[in-house]
Amino acid sequence: MTATLIDGTAIAADIRAEIKTRVDELYAVTGRRPGLATVLVGEDPASQAYVRMKGKNSVEVGMESFSYKLPATASQEEVEGLVRELNANPAVNGILVQLPLPKHLNEEAILGAISLEKDVDGFHPVNIGRLVMKGRKPLFIPCTPKGCMVLMERSGVKLE
Repeated sequence: MTATLIDGTAIAADIRAEIKTRVDELYAVTGRRPGLATVLVGEDPASQAYVRMKGKNSVEVGMESFSYKLPATASQEEVEGLVRELNANPAVNGILVQLPLPKHLNEEAILGAISLEKDVDGFHPVNIGRLVMKGRKPLFIPCTPKGCMVLMERSGVKLE
């Protein structure tokens, strides 16, 4: 068996083009663009880069991008309050709370506060539970494992 190089950059460009087409079609029909809200708590450089890239990619495909940055000292109530506001905002279709959160915050409670329908990371306890239960489907699958599967599928990798 020989190794095959997977061109993730090309596959990602194809996927972004497909998403842009779908967003443009949605906008033509509804007059609205999907919106992604990102919540970053603290100053972690890797998290900042990840959130910045999500915003850039969202705009590139024609979506709305809403970026929220809270200080590392933000309280549990402040973070959960922001999540509740985003849940209620009809312009926000997806919410991504960047992990890791500062140690004083209850990550499970914050992820659990995200509306199931807006949990684009797939980290809400119900989505995680559905992911591991036979016969159940989560509304969203965590993006890293899903992305790996898409890369293999689009590259023709046969899984057994």
